Amino acid sequence: MNPLKTLVFVSTGILFFPTPSFGQKKSDPYENYIQNSKDFKPVKQEKDLAYQAFPGWLFMPWTAQWHIGYNEQSAAWCREQGYNGAFIDRSDIAAEGSPTGRLDWINKNRFRFYVDHAADKGLLHLWDGDRVKPYLNDLHGTGVRTVPLNETTRKKLQEHLRRNITAVKSSAFRAAYALDDESSWGHFVHPTMWQITDDKNAYANWLKEIYGPASPKRDRWISYEEIRPQLARWKIQDFDASPLMDQWTFNDAYWSNYLGDLVEYANKLDPHTPCGIVGGQAPSAFGGYDYARLMRKVQFLESYNLGSSQAIIRSFNPHNALPAVTTLFHKSSEDDIWQTWYYLAHGNRGHIAWVEGWFDGKTPKAWHKEVAPTFKEAGEKIGPLMAGSEWIHDGVAIYYSHPSIQLGWILDAEAHGKTWVNRNGDERLASASHVRHAWENMLRDSGIQYSYINYVDVIQKGIPREFKVLILPACLCLSDGEARRIKEFCRDGGTVIADYLPGLWDQHGKGRTHGVLDDLFGVNHPGNLTARDLFGGKLWVEVDQDANFSWKTYQEFLTNQNHCLRDSSGFNKAVRSLPVNQVKSLESGKAILMNLSTQWYNAYRVAGVESARKREIFMKPIAASGVVPRVRLKETGDEVHGYEITYWNKKMEDGKNRTMLFLCFNPEITGTSLGGGNSQGLKTATLPVTFQFRDEIRGLTDERTGKQYPAGREFPFPWKQNEAVVVSFASEP
Repeated sequence: MNPLKTLVFVSTGILFFPTPSFGQKKSDPYENYIQNSKDFKPVKQEKDLAYQAFPGWLFMPWTAQWHIGYNEQSAAWCREQGYNGAFIDRSDIAAEGSPTGRLDWINKNRFRFYVDHAADKGLLHLWDGDRVKPYLNDLHGTGVRTVPLNETTRKKLQEHLRRNITAVKSSAFRAAYALDDESSWGHFVHPTMWQITDDKNAYANWLKEIYGPASPKRDRWISYEEIRPQLARWKIQDFDASPLMDQWTFNDAYWSNYLGDLVEYANKLDPHTPCGIVGGQAPSAFGGYDYARLMRKVQFLESYNLGSSQAIIRSFNPHNALPAVTTLFHKSSEDDIWQTWYYLAHGNRGHIAWVEGWFDGKTPKAWHKEVAPTFKEAGEKIGPLMAGSEWIHDGVAIYYSHPSIQLGWILDAEAHGKTWVNRNGDERLASASHVRHAWENMLRDSGIQYSYINYVDVIQKGIPREFKVLILPACLCLSDGEARRIKEFCRDGGTVIADYLPGLWDQHGKGRTHGVLDDLFGVNHPGNLTARDLFGGKLWVEVDQDANFSWKTYQEFLTNQNHCLRDSSGFNKAVRSLPVNQVKSLESGKAILMNLSTQWYNAYRVAGVESARKREIFMKPIAASGVVPRVRLKETGDEVHGYEITYWNKKMEDGKNRTMLFLCFNPEITGTSLGGGNSQGLKTATLPVTFQFRDEIRGLTDERTGKQYPAGREFPFPWKQNEAVVVSFASEP
C-alpha cells in the first residue's frame, strides 16, 4: 500500500521561498523591477524568533472595557477561562516612557502580550468612525495625504516606537509590537485618490524603475472620475487605466517599504520581538493591502477574515513562521468555540478578543464558562502541538494578481456613477472577492486543499513544481513575464484553468489587441470587445453592484437587475460569443478556458449539497490532472455539507514526521472593516462520521482524547460540528 504522501518543507529559518538573486538584470523593465527592487526585499523573518514569541495558541483580550482590574483575582479568572495572553496599549505607557502597573501584572502571571499602537495612532491610521467626514474631499481628491509619509512623519513614528518599546522590552513575555491598528495609506480601504507622500520626486523615480528608460511623464495626479466616463465607450484595445493604477501601485509600494523600514527600526530597538500591524483589511486597490508586498514587510500580522485574506496570508507564509492571528468578537458561545477550532485548523496562532459586553459590572457573564474548556484546550494542548507545523496542499495553486484586483475595482465601480465615492465594504461587492471565494469553496467542498501563489514569486522563481494545477481567478491583468512563467508551467505538465478574460490587460491596466494567454488556451479574444460583449451586455462585470449595494443573499446579488447569459452549466458566460470549457494541450500539459464566472457557486453552495454539485464543470479538469482527495467523509448529504479537512506536517522530537488533520465546518463568514470573522449558518449538531482515506494510515491518534487506532483506511469519530476532530498519523509507512 502507498502511504499518504506528505509535502515536507525544509525549514531554512526564512519565511518565504529562497530569496531571488537581486541584481540580475532582465531585459523586460517590469521583470527587472520585480527581481531587483527594494519593494520586494523582505524584512528579517525568522521562524525561531516567531515561535519564541508565539510558542502555541495565545488568547489576548483587548481590554478596553475590562471591569475586573489587574490583580490576583482577575489573573486567576483569566487562567480558568484559558485567556493566556494580554495586551498593552500606548495609553498604558506614561509620557516619560515607564509602563503602568499592568506590565507588573503581566510579568507576575506570565501572560504573553503584544503592544498595540506602538507607533501611536493618527499617523498610520488617520481617523475613527465619523471623524473622517470632514476629510472626505481630501480622500477623494488628488492632493497629498493629510499626514504625508515623509522623513518628518518617520521621525515622529520612530520616537513613539523608541518610547513604547523601551518601556516594555525588559519583560520576558513580550510577543509582538503592532505599529498601528487598521493602518492605511487612506482610510481603511475606502476609495482614496490622494498621493501618499509630498516627496515631489518619489513618483517619477518609481515610474523610471518600473517602466525603464521609456517611463511615462506624469505631470499630475488623477482621479477615478477621469477614467469612469470612458468605460462605456472603450474597447479593450483602447483601454488605458495605467495613470490611475500606477498611482495606486506606487502608493502600495511606498507604503509597504515605509512599514518595512519601521519594522527594521523596531528590530534595532528590540531584535528579539516580531513587529507588524493589526486590523488588516481585505485585498484591495486601496490602503496598502497588496498582500504580495505587505507579507514581505511585516513579522507579525492580525487581519480580519475579509476577501480571503486569511487564506492568502496563510499561503504567503509557507513555513507558517510569521505569527498570524485574527480578532474574535463574541456573538455566541457556539461561534466562539467554532472560531477557535476553525482558525487553529487554518494555521493561526491566536485571537485578539474585543472585550465588549463581557461583564455585568465586575461579574463575568455566564458564557465564559461555556467557552473556557475550548480556550484552555487550544492554549494548553492543541496550540503547542501545532507549533512548527507546516501547511499541506493537494497540488492546487490559486493565482493572486493584485493588478487584477485594481482593475476589477475600476470595472465594478462603474455602476455607481458619480456616487463611487460612497463605495464601502468592497469585500462584500468586489467581483474579484466573490470569484476567489467561489473557487476556494468549490475546492474545499471537493476535498481539495490549495495555496495561493502571487505574481512576485512567480516572476522571480516560476511556479513551484509541487503544484499540478494553476487556477487563474478573474486574472484580467497579467504581464508578459507572468504569461511566460504560466506557459512554462503548462508545457512542463501542469494544468492551467482560467475562468474568464485572462490577461486581456497588462499589469498597468492597458488593454491588449489579444489576450496574452490566447495562444495557450487556443482562443481569440479580439481587442474590439466592449462591455456590450460581456456578461449582461451593459457593464463590464457580472453584477450591477450599485443596484445590489445592500444585498442580503447571493441569489439576490446575482439576479437583481442583472441580465447575464446563463450557460447550461448554471454559470454566467463572460464573453457572450465564445464557447465555454475550451481545452487545449501544450506538450505534456493542458490549458482550459472556462469562459464562465464562478460566482453562482456562492449561491448554489448555500442552497445545499445537490445544488452544489454544479461545481463539477470546474472540478473535472482538476480531477483529470491527478489531484485526488487524501480523505473524505463516508457520509454525504446536507447534514455534513460544508465540512472541510485541513492538513499540516509536523516534525516530532524523535525526528519523524506526522500529519496533523483537522475536520471542521466551513460556513459563510461575516465581518466588516472594523473586524469580524464570525460564522453565518453555523451547524452545532453532533454526528457520527467516518474518515475514508485514499491510502492506508498507520499510527492514527485522536489528539483530543489520546485514543489510538490500528492501521486502516476507515476510522469512525463523533463530530460536534462547531468543534474539530483533530487526529495525527505517521507520514511514512
